[in-house]
Amino acid sequence: MSLPLHRNAARSARSRAAGFSMIEVLIALLVLAFGLLGFALMQTLNLRYTQSANTRTQATNLAFDMLDQMRSNRLTVVQYTNATFTAGSVSGAGCTRVVGATVSVAQNIARWRCQVVAALGPQAAATVNYAPGSGIANVTLTWGERLTNDPNTTFATATQL
Repeated sequence: MSLPLHRNAARSARSRAAGFSMIEVLIALLVLAFGLLGFALMQTLNLRYTQSANTRTQATNLAFDMLDQMRSNRLTVVQYTNATFTAGSVSGAGCTRVVGATVSVAQNIARWRCQVVAALGPQAAATVNYAPGSGIANVTLTWGERLTNDPNTTFATATQL
């Protein structure tokens, strides 16, 4: 008679070790959910920082574009200080570049302003300075980061013409 009791004990030990309990499954799902939420947060932050880096690259290219224009038109370099504008004063719609015709400094400035606002947003502003005595030109671009709502992002550069 002791033999059947021994078999039942062996069966119950095997049945307990054969699968997962409901609590183990719920804990595993909870750990997986937190891991996936962390991954989604990382992707969101990555998108934000990539967009910010792209905007900074565009600001850098635009500032150097203005300096190159000033460098190529040294006789009229003082006129490029008219490229300075404040936030909200320039529209970024319809930026075009005149091709195959003589382009004036005023047309270059208008196109550049339009490109700055189109690339950096409607709250972009620019300051272009030239000191004739030293030959140093400064370009400063200020804009608001769209994703971080920081209105004071600035890129400034200077060069000797």
